[in-house]
Amino acid sequence: MRWLAPPAKNAGLGVAAMSYIAVDYLRHLSPAWHSRLQPALWSLLALAAVVRVPSYRHWSAEFRSAVPFVASMLFMLAALLFEALSVRSVTAVLGLDWHRDTPPLPDTGQWLLLALNEKLPSPIVEILRARIIGLHHFLMLFMMLAFSVLFDSVKAPGLGLGARYMFTMAVGRLLRAITFASTILPSARPWCAGSRFRVPGYPHRWAQKYYVPYASGHDAISRVIKLDKAYVDIGKPIGDYQPDWGSMSFLIDFLRPTASEGPSWYSLLKKAGGGCNDLLYSGHMLVAVLTAMAWTEAYGGFSSALVWLLVMHSAQREIRERHHYTVDCIVAIYVGILLWKMTGFIWSHKATSSDRRLTKLEKIQSRLIQASKDSDIDKVRELLKEIELSSEESKNQTAIKYVRLFRSATIVFALTIVVLAFILTSDG
Repeated sequence: MRWLAPPAKNAGLGVAAMSYIAVDYLRHLSPAWHSRLQPALWSLLALAAVVRVPSYRHWSAEFRSAVPFVASMLFMLAALLFEALSVRSVTAVLGLDWHRDTPPLPDTGQWLLLALNEKLPSPIVEILRARIIGLHHFLMLFMMLAFSVLFDSVKAPGLGLGARYMFTMAVGRLLRAITFASTILPSARPWCAGSRFRVPGYPHRWAQKYYVPYASGHDAISRVIKLDKAYVDIGKPIGDYQPDWGSMSFLIDFLRPTASEGPSWYSLLKKAGGGCNDLLYSGHMLVAVLTAMAWTEAYGGFSSALVWLLVMHSAQREIRERHHYTVDCIVAIYVGILLWKMTGFIWSHKATSSDRRLTKLEKIQSRLIQASKDSDIDKVRELLKEIELSSEESKNQTAIKYVRLFRSATIVFALTIVVLAFILTSDG
């Protein structure tokens, strides 16, 4: 961890990040000032980034990272689609009646926070309750981190850092979906499913046969363990609505649509949101931890400690407001840390051997030329001149056009992603 080490170039990124958090929190304190300051801050940051584009010297490294960046983005989108399918499936399989009637699990973290509310001073409790930071804030903090390559605050390429972030996020989302789909846990908010989903009230036919007869009663559970087979004859199970989804009809058993939800399977996934079971582990916390890990490795400094404090504040709020159990947040923290450590092959703050050689060459180049002049070695001077001329000749007009096109496309694409991320996640 590089918390106490000063940032390599300047502290501007940390100041900009904390200013963004402070200005955005004004929406709760003074909506009028928030409506004035937030557009001004984003306009200033966008203008500063655009002004730095012409002097940016690492476009060749960005170009080499373009393919991994796009591949990581597609991988992440596929992982998010799989996660959305899994969220709907685990919510639907047992039916709304199960969600309404099953009490939450005992959570010692919730007990601890309630006890602290009684012991801590009221101002401290209000700070812990305050909605200082959410999912969209952590996404924006990473966007700011990636764009800071333009100011040499972070090691280039920015697309490489983005590729690592999205690849790690995709792996984490896949592991999360596999985890919460393996064992279905009741929500800490029993009313959630009934208010957000319109799945059938009764269990799916699989649950009717393999779960319901053995869900209660010591004798039934003991016998199914002993026989190791579903011995109860349930007769004909209650069936579900069967829409015509064509080639996607295999999803009906997993999504359990109802007639009131429309004919499209995709519309069901858009309503999945965060789901209404306990989804072990927390997706919000995974985003927060990956942002903090990226910030710590790429930038360091005192602002990294502040980002981690925001992660901890977000974790206790997830537990306090019962969006997740304590175990969900704890697992998300160590999974996020371990996954980030495992994906350093995509982008790393540490310089590679080739980077070190290039840096050393840049440092001795002027001395080498001066030495050749002092020694009056005409041949050396001519060779150096030939190398310089050949390097210039290799930069033909076609290559320059492609570089300019790539630079423009990258900036437009990145700014579009920032705007979309801000709009689509503004509600947390």
